[in-house]
Amino acid sequence: MSKDLSARIYANNNNADLFPKEQNLNPTKDLPLAVRMRPKSLEEYIGQNHILGKNKLLRRAIESDRISSLILYGPPGIGKTSLAYCIASVTKSEFIAINATLSNVDELRKVIFQARRRKAAMGKKTILFIDEIHRFNKAQQDVLLPDVEESNVVLIGATVHNPFFSLVAPLLSRSLVCELKPLTEEEIRAILNNALKDTERGLGSLKINMQKGVLEFLSKSCDGDARRALTALEIGVLTSAKDKEGVVNFDLSAAQESIQKKIVVYDHDEDAHYDTASAFIKSMRGSDPDATLYWLAKMLYAGEDPRFIARRICICASEDVGNADPQALVLASAALQVSEFVGLPECRIPLAQAAVYVACAPKSNAAYLGIEKASKDVSENRLQEVPAHLKDTHYSGADKLGHGKGYKYTHEYPEHYVKQEYMPSKTKYYEPTDIGYEAKIKERLEKLRRK
Repeated sequence: MSKDLSARIYANNNNADLFPKEQNLNPTKDLPLAVRMRPKSLEEYIGQNHILGKNKLLRRAIESDRISSLILYGPPGIGKTSLAYCIASVTKSEFIAINATLSNVDELRKVIFQARRRKAAMGKKTILFIDEIHRFNKAQQDVLLPDVEESNVVLIGATVHNPFFSLVAPLLSRSLVCELKPLTEEEIRAILNNALKDTERGLGSLKINMQKGVLEFLSKSCDGDARRALTALEIGVLTSAKDKEGVVNFDLSAAQESIQKKIVVYDHDEDAHYDTASAFIKSMRGSDPDATLYWLAKMLYAGEDPRFIARRICICASEDVGNADPQALVLASAALQVSEFVGLPECRIPLAQAAVYVACAPKSNAAYLGIEKASKDVSENRLQEVPAHLKDTHYSGADKLGHGKGYKYTHEYPEHYVKQEYMPSKTKYYEPTDIGYEAKIKERLEKLRRK
C-alpha cells in the first residue's frame, strides 16, 4: 500500500453496517500506475521466488491460510505491500492498512476492536497491514502482542529496516520473518510489459511507440525497484507528445528524463550501513581494488561521512596490512587528514587512493593477532611482575629497592642489541610472516635471537 493510501481499507461484505464504511480494494484510474498494477493473486505476483516458489514455506503457509503474523523486510518497491494484498485475496480476509508514521496506540486499539467484532460476528479474519512497522516504539508494538497471540488479527508488517534491529523480541518470536530481494532486470521488464499491455489498469489503451532499449534502460536504472520503474514509465508516456495519429513516441531521452536520481537504501545506524562498510573492509582485506572502489562509491553516494570511511581504511591498513607494508598506515593516516580539510566532493580522491593502496598491499595480520593474544593473557591469566632491572629509576630511593640494577643499555652494545629478560614468561605474541617488508623484520628477529 502506498503512503497515499495508508488509510484503512476493507473489502465489501454483507454486514457492512456492523463496521465503519469500507472502501473497495479495486484500484481506479486516478491512482498511480504502480498502485493500479498491483497483482490480485499469487499467480500475478512477479519476483521473490526464493520464498514464493513452488513448495516454498511462505507459499505453503499462504495457500493453507496458516499465517498468524508475518514481517516482510527489504528495500522499497519490491512487492511488500503487493504481497500483503495477495495474501488478503487468497485467504479471503478483510484488509486494513495503516502507516506507522501516522498511526498511534488509540487507532491500533480501535482497529483491533473492530477485528474482534468481525471475527465474533462473521468468523472472518482481519489482516492488519502496518507499513514502516519499524517506526512503532516498544509500547505500540506491545499493544499488538495479545491479539496476534489470540489470532484476532493477522499482522503483516513491512519495513526497509532489519526487523531484528527494530522490532521487539516477543513480536519477532510470534512472526514469520521473510527478507524480500530487489527484483531482477528480467522481472522489472515483465512488470513493465504487463503495464503496457493491460487495458483496464495499465497503459494498454494508449498507442505507444516504444523505442528499442527503453525498457532495458528503465529496468536497469530502477535498481530493482518496480515502483520507481512504473512511475518513470507512466510519467514518460503521459508527458510525451503524440503524433498526428495519436501515437506516443517514447524514446530513450524521455526515459532518461523520467527516472530520478537513484535512491540508495543506506540507513546510517543499522544493517545497510554496516553491511556496506563490512563489504568495503573485506574487499580491501581480500586485495580486490575494484570491489573496494565500488563499495567506497556506494557509501559516498549515499552520503556517508568521509571521516567514517577514512577511519575504516586506517584500521584495515594496520590490522590487515600491518608490517607487510608499513607505508599503508602512513598513507591511510594522510588520507584521513586530507579528508578533514578538503571535504567533499574532492576528498573522495585521496580516500580512493588510500583504499586502493591498502587493497593492493601485501597482507599480514601478525601484529593484530599479537595484541589480541597478549590482551587475552592480561585479562585471563595472572599478571606478570615487571622485572626489577626494568623498573623506573627516576625517583629518590629507587636504587635502594634494587630498581634498575643490572639493566643493560642496548646502545652500548654491538648492533645496538644485547640479550636480557624483558618479560618473565617466554610467550611469543608476534610471529612475523614471510610477506612483504615483514619478511625483513622476521629475518632480523631471527638473527638477533640466534645471538
